[in-house]
Amino acid sequence: QVQLVESGGGLVQAGGSLRLSCAASGRTFSSAVMGWFRQAPGKERAFVAAISWSGDMTYYVGSVKGRFTISRDNAKNTVYLQMNSLKPEDTAVYYCASAGRLTTSQNAYDYWGQGTQVTVSS
Repeated sequence: QVQLVESGGGLVQAGGSLRLSCAASGRTFSSAVMGWFRQAPGKERAFVAAISWSGDMTYYVGSVKGRFTISRDNAKNTVYLQMNSLKPEDTAVYYCASAGRLTTSQNAYDYWGQGTQVTVSS
């Protein structure tokens, strides 16, 4: 069993920054691929970013490239999502998830956190 707990969400003005954290327990974190997804109001949950177990490979959805950075600290069993230059369209519930391979496909992620709300005001 794996437990994932997100934190760091909140309300921020457009152009601002937030850093999300996801603390993992119950699985060998250092060997797991970690991903961030988001679900905006009225929309399906969508891929945002993913990072390999070693941290040397990352994927991003095009709309966040250059603004968001995914990173991990295996010693702390934590993955981060640094979000800069936030836009109102980034408003969503953000979820972290773990998988056995590096992929953008939600179906490959078998454990999910409860989500954290990010709201960007214009």
